[in-house]
Amino acid sequence: MKSKQYLQEIREAAGLVRAVLKKIEVKGRTVTFFLVTDKTYSGEDAEHARAVSARYVPEGFAAEVSLRKSVPDPEGVRRAVAEILRRRFPAAAAFVRPEDIEACVDEGGGRFFIGVGEAERARIQEDGILDAVSGELSKDFCGAWYGDVRTVERERGEIEREAPPPAELIVAPRIFPVEGYAPIDGANPKHAVYIADLTKEEQGVTVCGTVSYVEERETKNGKPYFSLSLSDGSAQLRCSYFSKKATVEKVREIKQGDSICLTGDNELFNGALSFRAKQIDRGSPPAGFVPEERPSRPVPASYKAVFPVPVSDYVQGTLFGETGVPEEFKKREFVVFDLETTGLNTTPAMGTMDRIIELGAVKIKDGRIAEKLSTFVACPVRLSEEIVKITGITDDMLVGAPALSDVIADFYKFTAGCSLVAHNINFDYKFINYYGGEEGYRFDQKQYDTLAMAQKMLHLSHNRLNDVADFFGFTFHHHRAFDDAFVTAKIFIELVKMAKGLD
Repeated sequence: MKSKQYLQEIREAAGLVRAVLKKIEVKGRTVTFFLVTDKTYSGEDAEHARAVSARYVPEGFAAEVSLRKSVPDPEGVRRAVAEILRRRFPAAAAFVRPEDIEACVDEGGGRFFIGVGEAERARIQEDGILDAVSGELSKDFCGAWYGDVRTVERERGEIEREAPPPAELIVAPRIFPVEGYAPIDGANPKHAVYIADLTKEEQGVTVCGTVSYVEERETKNGKPYFSLSLSDGSAQLRCSYFSKKATVEKVREIKQGDSICLTGDNELFNGALSFRAKQIDRGSPPAGFVPEERPSRPVPASYKAVFPVPVSDYVQGTLFGETGVPEEFKKREFVVFDLETTGLNTTPAMGTMDRIIELGAVKIKDGRIAEKLSTFVACPVRLSEEIVKITGITDDMLVGAPALSDVIADFYKFTAGCSLVAHNINFDYKFINYYGGEEGYRFDQKQYDTLAMAQKMLHLSHNRLNDVADFFGFTFHHHRAFDDAFVTAKIFIELVKMAKGLD
């Protein structure tokens, strides 16, 4: 049945000009059309509706019309908006309080207003949520409906008000002595810096480790140079070394598995740190060398750029309830997170490390999603067309966003004392581990991967985030960090319920 054409004909009657079709019911060979109008209708209007309806039933069926007058009230519209958000946009609904939804009714329909914090305003406006809610309201209430967003003041959450800690410990780069030195270029280094600690610009620094890759190449002018990968157990380094005529034959003797030292400068190149090797020599870490763990910087005393926001119970209760959540699970806290990045390179040794452009996280307390942390991240490079297409994030959206160093510090504070959760956590963790390391923060918490949990428990043909979300009936805006983190948290809770606990 063509409902649009049907309503156009129904609305030709004076008392039915804004009528809506609530439902169609078939019993036996009778089809009943349930119509709602906000105007006083006459017997002629009712007869018109029956005549139109009769033309839209199959041959041999009778048409009946149930006609009811209903004038929408603001409270009913407000409840309807809240229900539409809960059902279709749960990630957005999580930070919309019931009291921040307003509605007003007029002769032609009405308007509704959704109050959110400044950080969420763009999300509601740009993700098509207002148009979708308007369309849903038009199915339930007579007339035309229009929506808008209002900014409301938000508390920054229950942020700990700690006394400032003592002066923060400055963690120096870790070093180890070089043994078995044999000159090639003759830098004669005594100590080497851990590759993992090359997080700042520095000149004349030496690294030492085992060659995992070496290849001789030529410049456009035909001069030889070498591409090398080096590992010292803390991290891997990839760089190029331009040989000298006097030493090129000795460098050609270096093979995979040899221990060498590279001395050079750690410097910015195309917006990222890159090691430029100037001298190469034989040498190795001490026998039986095992990298020592680097102590983390202490948890910051306060948030600096990104502040946690409580997630409203308005949605939580209807999503999860209390049934089935193990008591032991309620005693622990988890941070479920997701990142959007400039690309997929998670290893500096494979080229320029891609950057984080959006971080979204939610905290699970007492078995329920309780807080959120969400922000764009400033990016010094332009986004590719592919990333813009996948994420919907543009360069303009990152203007004025906080620096990655501040975001990492705030995220470290948000995750303190919590286990980490993500879908395919290995990918996202490599980014926070790398950039956290640059700032001296160690993310060494216990981790849980909803991808691995789903593979073990659900036996789906595919276990992508949207596939698992579909299994549980969760809808969300894929490839946006907070939405992905929010639905991952819901999935995590459901998987824990199914498993009746965690390892």
